[in-house]
Amino acid sequence: MISFELGVEDLADTRFAVSPLSETVLSLRVLHDPGLSAVHLPWRRSVLGALGDLDTGLLMSLVAARLTLPDFLTPRPTAFAPSFGEELAAARRTPPAQVRRDLLAAHAPGRLPAPLAAAETGDDTAVAALRDRVCALLLRYWEIAVEPLWPQVRLVVEADMTYRARRLAMGGARLLFADIHPSMRWRHGVLHIDKMNDRHHVKASGRGLLLVPSVFAHKPAPPVSAQEAPWLIYPSRGAATLWDAEPDGARAGTALVPLLGAPRERLLRLLAEPLATVELARRLRVTPSAVSQHLRVLYAAGLVTRARQGRQVLYRRSPLGDALAAVD
Repeated sequence: MISFELGVEDLADTRFAVSPLSETVLSLRVLHDPGLSAVHLPWRRSVLGALGDLDTGLLMSLVAARLTLPDFLTPRPTAFAPSFGEELAAARRTPPAQVRRDLLAAHAPGRLPAPLAAAETGDDTAVAALRDRVCALLLRYWEIAVEPLWPQVRLVVEADMTYRARRLAMGGARLLFADIHPSMRWRHGVLHIDKMNDRHHVKASGRGLLLVPSVFAHKPAPPVSAQEAPWLIYPSRGAATLWDAEPDGARAGTALVPLLGAPRERLLRLLAEPLATVELARRLRVTPSAVSQHLRVLYAAGLVTRARQGRQVLYRRSPLGDALAAVD
C-alpha cells in the first residue's frame, strides 16, 4: 500500500495537470497486456500494425513484469498542460544515476531485461546513451500511436477534471476521491492506495497533491519512489468513448435538425443534465470554442440556461428547450 498524508495546506494546493508523456508511456502497458483494458483493443490493433521498424524489444522492456514503469519516464508535470516535447526534454536531462535507480526499482525484484542491461552493468556514459535511445524511441512511438488521437484524449481528461472539481466543491476531499478507483480511500487526512507493488508512506508537508487523469491508466499509478512529491496518475472517466462509433447524443433525421442544425440539435439533446463546455466538446468530438458558439445561439434563443459553479459554467435545457427536445 502507498499512502499520502495531506494537511490542510496540501488539500488547498490539490490541483490537476495533463501529461502527454505519461499517457504515452502508460499506453505501453496496453500493448504489453491486451487483457488489461478491453476498451482499448481497437487502438491496440491499429497501433501494432503501424509500428513498422521500431525497436519494440526495447520499447516493451520498459514495462516490468509487474507492470511498473520507470519514474523518470513519467515525470511530474511542472505546468497544467506541458507539451510532449517539454516533458521528453525533462526525461532526457535525468542524471544517469537516477535512470539506473528508476529502472532497477521498476523491475525489482527481478533482473533488468536484456535491452536495458546497460543500466545494470554499464558506467554512466552507457546509461546516458541508453536513456537517449529510449527517449528517441518514445518520440517516434508518440508520433505513431498517441499524437494522432491526442486532441480527443485531451478533451476526455479535461472533462474528467471538470467532474472532479465539481465533486471537490460539493463534498470536499472525501467525495473527490470516493469514485476514482476501488483501491483508493480517504481516511483521517491520509489518502490510501491499496494493492500496490510497493509500500511506503509519504508526508506531503506543504507540497500539495497533483492529480493527473489518464485514459490508459487501469488503476492509480503513484511514483515508485518514496522520494517523489505526492502526485498520482489515475484512470479518467470516459476513456471508452474514444472508440465510440459515433458521438454521444448523435441522432439523425429528427424534426429539429432542419430548424436548429445538427450540431445544435445534438447539444439540446445532451443538455437534459447540467454539463460544462469541455464535457460537451468531448462527447461531440469538437473543440470547446465550437461548442461555445452554438451555446451562445441556444442561450440567446432561450433554449438553454446557464449557471456558474466554481470556475465552470454549467448549461442545461430551459423549459422551452425541454418542450422543443420532446419533438421527434
